[in-house]
Amino acid sequence: MKSKILYGGLQALGRELAKEEWRDAKYTILLDENTFQHCLPLLISQVEALQEAEFIEVPVGEECKSLEVAAQVWQTLMEGEADRNAVVVNLGGGCVCDLGGYVAAGYKRGIRYINVPTSLLSMVDAAIGGKTAINFGGVKNSIGHFYPSALTVIDPAFLDSLPQEELLNGRMEMVKTAAVTNPELFQQLLTDNRLPLTAIKEVARIKACVVKSDPYDHSIRKILNFGHTFGHAIEVYRGLPHGIAVGIGMQAAMYLSVKKTGLPEEIYNAYSRWLKKQLLSINYQLLTFNLKEIESMLPLMRQDKKNASGAIRCVLLQDLGAAVIDVEVSDNEIRDALMRLTIE
Repeated sequence: MKSKILYGGLQALGRELAKEEWRDAKYTILLDENTFQHCLPLLISQVEALQEAEFIEVPVGEECKSLEVAAQVWQTLMEGEADRNAVVVNLGGGCVCDLGGYVAAGYKRGIRYINVPTSLLSMVDAAIGGKTAINFGGVKNSIGHFYPSALTVIDPAFLDSLPQEELLNGRMEMVKTAAVTNPELFQQLLTDNRLPLTAIKEVARIKACVVKSDPYDHSIRKILNFGHTFGHAIEVYRGLPHGIAVGIGMQAAMYLSVKKTGLPEEIYNAYSRWLKKQLLSINYQLLTFNLKEIESMLPLMRQDKKNASGAIRCVLLQDLGAAVIDVEVSDNEIRDALMRLTIE
C-alpha cells in the first residue's frame, strides 16, 4: 500500500477525498474524548467527505492500545457492516494512530486508513512510517504490523490548543530525528524556542525518507530508535509521556556514546544542559534512579525489539548525524548510564 503525506492541512485532505479513488469509501472516525471535543469540529467543517462519517470513541492515552479495545472497535465495524471499502480515519495523537492502524491492518485482512495527527509528537513520528501496534503483557508496542496509512495529514492548526508539556513531548522526537540525520537542524532545535512549520515539515520528510528506504526496520530505519531502548523503559516504569521519556533516554544513550563510540563530550554536555532546562520549564523537578529501580527496569529493556541473542542493543552516536545501530551494551553499562540521570 502506498502512503502519502499531505502538508497542506485539512483543506488538502478535502481535495484528496473528492477524487475518484475515494468515491465508494465509507468512513469511520476513531477518536478519544479530547479529540472529540477539540478536534472533530474542525475536521468536519473542513472536510466535506467526512461530514456523514460514523465515529468510535476510545480511551485516552496508552489505555486504548489493548486487544480488548481493538476487539471492541472491530465489533463496532462489523455491526455497522463495514466492508473492504471502509476507511478508518484516526483523529488523535500517537496512541489513536497506533490503535487505528492496527485495527485497519487486521479488519477484512486490511482496509485503508488515514492518519490525522493532532499532537506534535504524532505529526513528526507516530503517524508516519506504517508501524501499527498495541501493548501486550505490560510491554509497549509488542504486537503489531507494518501497515502504512493511505494518507497522513499535517495540519499545525491542531497544535494551537496543546499545553507546553505536549509541545515539548513532540519536540523531543524532533530533536531525536535531527540528532541522527541533520546536525544543523539539531542545533536549531536546541537554540530556537519557536517551532516553525518548516522544521515540522523537515522532520516529517526525513522520517518518511528513512522509512521508504527501509520499510520493515531491518537496517537504516533503526537509527530512528535512538534513545528508545532507555526511553521505553523509563516511559513504562515512571509513566512519563513517550517523547519526554525518549528525550531522557537520549541523554543516557549519549552518555554511553561518549564511552563506547567516540561522541564528543561537548555534544553530550550541551544536550544535558538543554534537557535540564526544558524539563524544569514544565516543572519536572527531579529524576533519579536508584539501583533497586534500575534492576526493575532491566527486564523492560530486555523486551526491546532491537535486542538479539539475549543481548541488549542500543543505537549510539559517533557524532551528530552519524548513528551506529545494534551496539551491544552490558547491564553494568546500563546501570552506569541510568545512575547519571539526575535532573535537579
